[in-house]
Amino acid sequence: MNATHLHLVLNHFPIVGTLVGIGVIFYGYIRQSDETKRAALWIWVLMAAIAVPVFLTGEPAEESVEELAGVSEAMIHSHEEAAELAIWVMGVLGVVSLLGLLASRRPSGVSKSLFLVSALLSVIAFGVMARTGYLGGQIRHSEIRTTVSVQPGSSEAGGEHDDD
Repeated sequence: MNATHLHLVLNHFPIVGTLVGIGVIFYGYIRQSDETKRAALWIWVLMAAIAVPVFLTGEPAEESVEELAGVSEAMIHSHEEAAELAIWVMGVLGVVSLLGLLASRRPSGVSKSLFLVSALLSVIAFGVMARTGYLGGQIRHSEIRTTVSVQPGSSEAGGEHDDD
């Protein structure tokens, strides 16, 4: 397995895992369970840790696709810019979640505040990570690109077909 494979395998975890953590902490608030809220914090710490190798394998993944037909440097650049923001947001979420775990050893106003701050940061992190994943997917998946191109020899754009 090379860096490109690793990038493609791992990149879904921080997106989906962060969303799972949001569901877990939401459930923790409904059930008024600090233990469940701590589980969400653990999920976010783990997702922040997984985001590091995803980010670090991005450059080698870029090098393996940048010369392929249909790959746009502009798309790669957009994905790369989004990834730089995403790694910082995930890092902050991971650190705040870890602080929340440490503070929750002795329940206090600080731990409750860190639960809430982590929850709010997780929503932002999910949005930033999902956008990064979407932009990354556009690099090789023309079917999800927002711009429509007409194929040579085709009079149709956007995949609409007349049913005869």
